[in-house]
Amino acid sequence: MTHHALIMLAAGIGIPVLAALNARLGANVGGPAAAALVLFAVAFAVAGVATILTGPGALARMAGQPPHLFLAGGLVAFYVLSVTWIAPVFGVGNAVFFVLLGQLISAAVIDQFGLFGAKVVPLSPLRALGLVAMAGGLALTQLAGRG
Repeated sequence: MTHHALIMLAAGIGIPVLAALNARLGANVGGPAAAALVLFAVAFAVAGVATILTGPGALARMAGQPPHLFLAGGLVAFYVLSVTWIAPVFGVGNAVFFVLLGQLISAAVIDQFGLFGAKVVPLSPLRALGLVAMAGGLALTQLAGRG
């Protein structure tokens, strides 16, 4: 595996951990939105340090960017808020299952059409079969956990 793959594997491992930790924090304090706010404050501090270390000049170029690119912040807030509210009652595994399913669908559409400047990766029959197999595997993990 390349270092890119390892970094993304670590990010993937972190998503359910993030969901479980923030869901527990939200349940403990009785406020999922407050837990999400604290998560974003910590994330802001970490991203701030990373920006200072890797090139703060990029911040000056933010003003000239297309406004739709900033919707990513709303999407990450939606993810964190929804998983913080839903995971304690729906289960972390169930919540992450649907997140992963959504990611498979969204990634295939983004790649197919090269949306948002992404590299075009056509949805060949073999790739579609792979996506169906991945979705089926995700479903099997949920069914196996019930019984």
